[in-house]
Amino acid sequence: MNRLTGKTAIVTGGALGIGRACVERMIEEGAQVAIFDVMSAEGEALASALSAKGHSIAFWRVDVTDEASVKSAIDAVAARFGGLHVMVNNAGISGSPKPSDQVTEDEWDRVQAVNVKGVLFGTKHAIPHLRAAGRGSIINLSSIAGLIGIGNLAAYHASKGAVRLMTKNDAVTYAPEQIRVNSIHPGYIWTPMVENHLRSTSLDLEAAKAAAGSVHPLGHMGEPDDIAWAAVWLASEEAKFVTGAEITIDGGYTAR
Repeated sequence: MNRLTGKTAIVTGGALGIGRACVERMIEEGAQVAIFDVMSAEGEALASALSAKGHSIAFWRVDVTDEASVKSAIDAVAARFGGLHVMVNNAGISGSPKPSDQVTEDEWDRVQAVNVKGVLFGTKHAIPHLRAAGRGSIINLSSIAGLIGIGNLAAYHASKGAVRLMTKNDAVTYAPEQIRVNSIHPGYIWTPMVENHLRSTSLDLEAAKAAAGSVHPLGHMGEPDDIAWAAVWLASEEAKFVTGAEITIDGGYTAR
């Protein structure tokens, strides 16, 4: 219950799904946590519920595509909690399920803005605070779509591949300052984003859910906590010699 005691963490897209699970597990392990999200009602409700249990937590409405908003909020977190030690760049969207010859420029740009620029801005403005702390951990949520081709998700694949290599570049860049940077690559995890994606591609949600689960050798989709516990580990001193890694959590999907 104290793996993250003394650390302050920011989780972007922290109101729902994987982000919410990261918030909840990090709080349980003793961290002070800031939730960044555009979903104000959900983010404020989560912060209120955890605060009522005695945890140190706060919500900021942040659009990760807006650099000024990201910088202002990160600076405010560091000021409020006395520093920053962990940055979880989780906010992301799947975009339209289209192949390259059908995706529009606007659809492409929107996915890159959230999934790639959002990671850039989070990293860029967290670094000064991690540097001031003398060490830190940046955790970027990529996807198995950043490792292999699944098909018909051109913009999403491009964005998650970018996150994978941005992570490795930053791991090398900031290693001399003891700032670790790693990526997590989930398979299908049952979250609102995955549910919305399946609804957009099938008329039968339950059948689509079963089909998506069946492509994993373990035979089912993962849960947000499957990812959150990896984030806790990467944030903790247990992973002090881990940087530039890509942690694949996919029920065996990419092992085929």
